[in-house]
Amino acid sequence: MKIGEFRDLGADELRQREKDLDDQLFRLRIQKSMGQLEAAHKLKSLRRDLARVKTVLREKETV
Repeated sequence: MKIGEFRDLGADELRQREKDLDDQLFRLRIQKSMGQLEAAHKLKSLRRDLARVKTVLREKETV
């Protein structure tokens, strides 16, 4: 997702999205450590999406 799409979401939705992304990232890291990860590019995109969500949450908290 793009940053603009995250900015349109509410704070509660962003917190839920943050939890979901964190959980997915955890599962992919475990798969990678066990050598079962087939789509390594997903790790990069999940990390970036998680960073975007945290950035937007931080922006909403300061305003």
